[in-house]
Amino acid sequence: MVFQILYFVLGLLLLFTFVFIVKQQTAVIIETFGRFTSVRNAGIQFKIPLIQRKAGIISLKIQQLDVIVETKTKDDVFVKLKISVQYVVLKTKVYEAFYKLEHPSDQITSYVFDVVRAEVPKMKLDDVFVKKDDIAIAVKSELQESMIEYGYDIIKTLVTDIDPDEQVKHAMNRINASEREKIAAQFEGDAARILIVEKARAEAESKRLQGQGIADQRREIARGLEESVEVLNKVGINSQEASALIVVTQHYDTLQSVGEHTSSNLILLPNSPSSANDMLTNMVASFTASNQIGEAMKNNDTTKKKSQS
Repeated sequence: MVFQILYFVLGLLLLFTFVFIVKQQTAVIIETFGRFTSVRNAGIQFKIPLIQRKAGIISLKIQQLDVIVETKTKDDVFVKLKISVQYVVLKTKVYEAFYKLEHPSDQITSYVFDVVRAEVPKMKLDDVFVKKDDIAIAVKSELQESMIEYGYDIIKTLVTDIDPDEQVKHAMNRINASEREKIAAQFEGDAARILIVEKARAEAESKRLQGQGIADQRREIARGLEESVEVLNKVGINSQEASALIVVTQHYDTLQSVGEHTSSNLILLPNSPSSANDMLTNMVASFTASNQIGEAMKNNDTTKKKSQS
């Protein structure tokens, strides 16, 4: 009975050393007496106990390696770049990936350092931010060409971070702030200039309309005076007397208008009947004198023309 149990246990141990399971997205390297025999993929696999062994396990999943590179730009600014490299082992080249390269991450890191330190010193700091995709493409191209023979395929490279020196970042922020303040001042100046121009245009239009209104008003007043003189002429009053009478009438209308408002400034003029009569007489005399002067000037002009001819 004891021997049966012992044989059973030994059988189980031999079974476990004979059968093994490979997980999904992995590959197992099998060696026979230390020499490569085969690559086993996912599923139940078998090996000869004590003769064959599992030399190693290779992951077939996409892996990512982050590399931080410090270098100098063309305008002598030190900057740190974080390069993320996504790579995978080719199923058809598991042997090369396991035996040809002992530390793939170190190899990839070396290539990343070499490419970045060759590309970035050709660019200014601003260009590094603008052309980060060009840097990523250059890194991928170099890695793809070099790592494919070792069984690694480069899926993608990304420049995930660009970190200049702290003082440089403060200087860049000050430059950006100054530039924005300059643009804001220009916009404010343009807005103020537009307001001044529009205000001047509005004032000019207002004065034009005001002048037009005054001209229309005076035109109507002149038309009314002309009609009034015609009416007075029909009743035997000549033009000079009619004009003086209209002026006196306007004088009293003005006094009445001023007196209608308690807050108006009033200028007292002689307004007795004798004063009004004197004013009328003086006005008639003034109009008569002006007419005589006008006629004399016309006669002088006519005489000069005749003598010249």
